[in-house]
Amino acid sequence: MDSGSSATPSGTMGYELPWVEKYRPLNLDDVVGNKDTIDRLKVIQNDGNCPHLLISGLPGIGKTTSVLCLARALLGDAYKEGVLELNASDERGVDVVRNKIKTFAQKKVSLPAGRHKIVILDEADSMTPAAQQALRRTMEIYSNTTRFCFACNQSNKIIEPIQSRCAILRYGKVKDEQILKRLLEICEMEKVEYTDEGLAAIIFTTEGDMRQAINNLQSTWTGLGFVNPENVFKVCDQPHPFLIRALLTACQEGDVDLAMDKLDEIWAKGYAAVDIVTTLFRVVKTIDRIPEATKLEFIKEIGWTHMKILEGVATVVQLGGLIARLCKLVSAPPLSPTYQPALANLACLGPTEHRSKAIPSLIPSSTNVAAALHYAAILYFYTSCNLFFSPHTFLGVTFSGLQQDSSIDIKGKAGFRTESQEGANESKRNNEKRGE
Repeated sequence: MDSGSSATPSGTMGYELPWVEKYRPLNLDDVVGNKDTIDRLKVIQNDGNCPHLLISGLPGIGKTTSVLCLARALLGDAYKEGVLELNASDERGVDVVRNKIKTFAQKKVSLPAGRHKIVILDEADSMTPAAQQALRRTMEIYSNTTRFCFACNQSNKIIEPIQSRCAILRYGKVKDEQILKRLLEICEMEKVEYTDEGLAAIIFTTEGDMRQAINNLQSTWTGLGFVNPENVFKVCDQPHPFLIRALLTACQEGDVDLAMDKLDEIWAKGYAAVDIVTTLFRVVKTIDRIPEATKLEFIKEIGWTHMKILEGVATVVQLGGLIARLCKLVSAPPLSPTYQPALANLACLGPTEHRSKAIPSLIPSSTNVAAALHYAAILYFYTSCNLFFSPHTFLGVTFSGLQQDSSIDIKGKAGFRTESQEGANESKRNNEKRGE
């Protein structure tokens, strides 16, 4: 969101303004992140002719701040009289357009030559469609004297007629290193005591939201007097990543009892289900010990659970089901009792030199042996005949077991012949002899 400010820090905890306002940028050069988009606004600032603007992006990345900096640069001393700032999420009806906005557009204001009055509508995607339709007509009538700047999180909620009248600028998340640089500046000016891990924890909790990062820094410092990971997670009221990591590690090892104990511990702290599943998603991407294939399956299951929670099923049972599915992903499929007798006889099949190493010798050491033997038993039943291992044939089998964390490649000099095939071959040889 925001970067430096010309405001002088007090150096004490007896501040009057929240830090997010105290250190809000006053010009475009001080805005952190989204350099390309800010450069486009600087071109508009230098040109002096501001078009209608539609700025979209996630919260806390500097949308409203950028527009305010642009308006301040364009209007100078006439800023207070020439700018109308509204939060459309509060004032979102047709009456606002007909009364406040239309009245401001009709008002005569002394402005620098070639400049226009500016209406800033924050969170414009919260406006009703009827209000947006009414605003479209107002934009057309007063376009000679007034420019409109829309800041929204989702541009698709702005009707097409308004989008077509605006220059659209899209903002992305602020990078972690940019947030860290700004936090260090504020810590120095406010004499904040911190650890590097504490600032890293703040960055983890914000996900590119500069406004939230500054608020979390201020809340931790004023509430607990020291910025470290423990204090940050107390103030931010998010599940501690260490607990989430321990839960995911238990799932990765297939230890459902330990995983459920960790879930109960996290749930007992009063965290919302959506906060838990969101932190699960963010932490699972950082665990290197989980194989990539398994990690992809984990992310898919976590995403599915997140969807169900947002639909309204935000219970501990929902999270328990997620834990069960994650543990099942890394567990070998059970070998059905139906196949066990056949599996016991499997080692007796084939030539003597292959009996003791018929299947295990073909399986890599890292392979899920139970799953491979499961496949071998199925293969035996489908052939419905004797299974022979021949050095003259080659069988390459790839088994992708349901919900296995990796595929199993069984390759070796193995083939199978059925009694019916042997009979057909014998008949063919007899026919060839008669022909001779």
